[in-house]
Amino acid sequence: MKTNKYPGWLKGSWQTATVFGCLLITALVLVSCSSSGSGSTSAGPAIVNTHLSDPATCEAPTGPFSHVYVTITDVEANVNSAAGASDSGWVDLTPNLTTSPKQIDLLGQANNQCFLATLGDNQQLQAGSYQQIRLMLADNSTSVSGNLCNGSANCVVLASDSSVHALQLSSEAKTGIKIPSGQIAGGAFTISAGQTKDLDIDFSTCESIVQEGNGQYRLKPVLHAGEVSTTATSINGKVLDGATGNAVNGAVTVAVEQKDAGGVDRVFQSTLVAADGTFVFCPLPAGTYDVVIVGTRSDGVQYAPAIVTGVSVGSTVGSVSLSLPSVAAASTLTLSGTVTSQNSSNAGTVADVSVSALESVNSTMYTIPLPPTQTQSAATLSVETAASSSSLTCAAGTDCADYSMVVPSASVYIGAWSSGGVTLAASGTAGTYVVDGIAFVPGSGGTLNCNPSEVQSVTYSATAKVQALAFVQCQ
Repeated sequence: MKTNKYPGWLKGSWQTATVFGCLLITALVLVSCSSSGSGSTSAGPAIVNTHLSDPATCEAPTGPFSHVYVTITDVEANVNSAAGASDSGWVDLTPNLTTSPKQIDLLGQANNQCFLATLGDNQQLQAGSYQQIRLMLADNSTSVSGNLCNGSANCVVLASDSSVHALQLSSEAKTGIKIPSGQIAGGAFTISAGQTKDLDIDFSTCESIVQEGNGQYRLKPVLHAGEVSTTATSINGKVLDGATGNAVNGAVTVAVEQKDAGGVDRVFQSTLVAADGTFVFCPLPAGTYDVVIVGTRSDGVQYAPAIVTGVSVGSTVGSVSLSLPSVAAASTLTLSGTVTSQNSSNAGTVADVSVSALESVNSTMYTIPLPPTQTQSAATLSVETAASSSSLTCAAGTDCADYSMVVPSASVYIGAWSSGGVTLAASGTAGTYVVDGIAFVPGSGGTLNCNPSEVQSVTYSATAKVQALAFVQCQ
C-alpha cells in the first residue's frame, strides 16, 4: 500500500493528466532555529540515516503510470535557509551516491519498514539546526548502470501501452530540488550530538508530473520533510460500503491532514485503499492527524466524504463505512474556473498554482481530496499559467490556466476517533466548497509566489464556472 506524504504543506501538482508517488528520505533531527534565517551547529557529531520511500495514487490500474524511475545522485543539508546551491555550508548526507547513483522506481514495492531503498547509512554530520535540504537528480544524459529508461536517467512508463517517456528536468540536475524551511516540519531538522535520527522527505510525485502541450512529461517537484521513527509510525484502517458492508466496488482515496498556520486542514499524505478496503500510512512523523476519505463507485457515483478527527500515529482508525447520497444521479459537482497571474508591472508572468477544494465543517476548513476518477489521480490539482495561445484565452495583462475538478455533492460525515470505534454523523444536507489556490515560484521547490500567495473563491455549491483566482505581484 502506498501513500502520498506531507501534502499538508501544499504541493505543486499536475494539470492535464496526472502525477505520481512520493519520495522519502529518512535521516536527521535538529535543534534551534534563529530569527536570521540561519540555523546553528554545535560541538559533537550526530548520525543520519537516509532512506527513500514512495506512496502513490497514480499507479496502475487506477492511475496512468506503471513505473516512475528517477536517478538520485546526492542529498545535502544546510543550516542556512537562504543558502544558494554554490554557497558554503552544505553537508553531504549521501556521499556514496556521487560515484554510484541509484535509479529507483518510485512506484516499486516498499519493504516492511516502509522504505524503497537506503540511500546512505550512518553518515556522520555536525549536530545542529538544518533549515534547507537539496536532492540531486542525474541529468538525463547521464550513463546509468542497468538503466530501465531506454537511455534516459529519469522516465515514466505509461500503464496504457508500456511506452517509456523521458522525464524532463528543469534545474534539478544542476542545483538540486530544494526543500525550504517552510516545507520542513517545525521549520528545521534538528539533530543533537550523539543522536541518530531518521528523516522523511516527501517527493509528492503524483502532484509533480506535468504533461506538456508537446506530449512530454516534465518534473515540477515540491518536496516536504519531517522526522520519522522506524517504529510505531503508521495509521491504518479499512473503508467499507455502508450499504453492503463490503469493500467499495470502485476506488477510494484516503488522506491524512493537519492544520497549516491559517488553521486550514491540508493534505499531508494520501493513498488508495487496497481491494479489501484496507489502507496504511507509513512512515508518518509523530503527531495527530485528521483522516479524510472520498470514494467513487465503479458506476461513477460519488460517496459522501468521511472525516475522522484526532487520530494519533500508531493508532488504527478501524472500519469506516461510506454513505451514498440520496440521489445517486446528482452525486458530483464540477468545480471549474481559471487561474490568472501577473507581475508588479501588470503584465502576465508564469506561476505554479496548487488548487484545492475546501469545505467548512464544524468551524474547521478541511481539504476534500479529489475523488479518484479516470481524469483525477491526485488529492489536489496543480496548474501552471501560460500566455494566451490558440487553445488558451487569458485576460489582458495576465498569464492563465483553466482547471476542472470533480467533487462529491453530498455533505461530509464526520466523527471523532475513539479506540472503541468511530461514529460518523452528517454535517449538513449538501456539500459547499471554497476553491483555494496557492502560488509558487516555478521550479523553486515550493517557494511561495505573488502577493498574496493564497487566493480563495466564494463559497460554491452548484455546477458552474468558479470566479477567477487572480494572483498579482508575482515573480
